[in-house]
Amino acid sequence: MANTFKTGLLLVLLSALFLMIGRALGGQIGLVVAFIFAIVMNFGSYWFSDKVVLRMYKATEVGSGHPLYEMTVRLARQANLPLPRVYVIPTDSPNAFATGRNPKHAAVAATEGIIRLLDERELEGVIAHELAHIKHRDILISSVAATVAAAIMMLANMAQWAAIFGGFGGRDRNDSNPIGLLIVAIVAPMAAMMIQMAISRSREFAADRAAAEIIGTPYGLADALKKIDVTIRRVPLDANPATAHMFIMKPFSGRGVSSLFSTHPATDQRIKKLLGQG
Repeated sequence: MANTFKTGLLLVLLSALFLMIGRALGGQIGLVVAFIFAIVMNFGSYWFSDKVVLRMYKATEVGSGHPLYEMTVRLARQANLPLPRVYVIPTDSPNAFATGRNPKHAAVAATEGIIRLLDERELEGVIAHELAHIKHRDILISSVAATVAAAIMMLANMAQWAAIFGGFGGRDRNDSNPIGLLIVAIVAPMAAMMIQMAISRSREFAADRAAAEIIGTPYGLADALKKIDVTIRRVPLDANPATAHMFIMKPFSGRGVSSLFSTHPATDQRIKKLLGQG
C-alpha cells in the first residue's frame, strides 16, 4: 500500500515538472503539449515501463532448460511467488534487476557477466534478492521512476539546446526565455536524480534480508555482493543513469556529482547488516 501511494505521488510531482518544462520550452503551446504528454506518460509508464527498460538493455527472454530460468523457477516456488519472466542481458558487467507492475506481471533480468562470475550459491542469492523486490512490490515504483527520469533527462537536453539557440520557433517564442530554459536544463536532471533518491535505499537492506530468508542463508548473497563490487569497478555497465536504482548494485563508479546522489547503500554496510554485524 505504501509503495502504491508513493507511485501515485511520484506521478503527480513528475507531471507538474513536465508542465513546468513544457512552459519553459514552448510557452502556452508547450504547456498544452506537456499536459498531453504527461497523461500519455503516466498511462504508459504504468503499463509498459518494464518493457521499455528491458528493451533499453537488449534483454533476451530465456525459458525452460536455461540454468537461470530453472533456478528462478525453484526460488520463486520457495518465495511463494508467481513465476516471473526471465531475461539475460548481453554485457560482461555483473548486475541484475527486477521490473514489472506487480508480482503477476514481473520479470527478472541478469547479465551474462553476473552469470559467469558467480557460482550457483551466489547467483541464488542475487535472484532471491530480486524476487524479494517483487514480493515487496518495489518493482512498480522502480520501473516508473526509471522511465520518467529518462524522459526528464531527454527534455532537459532539449531545454539546453533551446537555451543556446534562443528557444523554439512559433507564435509563442517570446514566452520562452533563455534564462528560464537554462534553469530548467540544470534543475530537471537534478530532479531526476532526486527521484532515484526517493526510491528509499532502505529497500535494498529489506530485499537482502528477505533473500536470505528465501534461500535459508545470508552467505551466498554476501559473497555475491563482494564479488560484484570488485568486478563492477573494472567492468562498469554502460547504463542509463535514470535506471541506476533498479540494479542490485550501482552499475557505474560513483565519482563526481553522481556520488552525492547514490542510489545504493555501501556494499560493506549491506554485507554487515545481512550477516547481522551492524
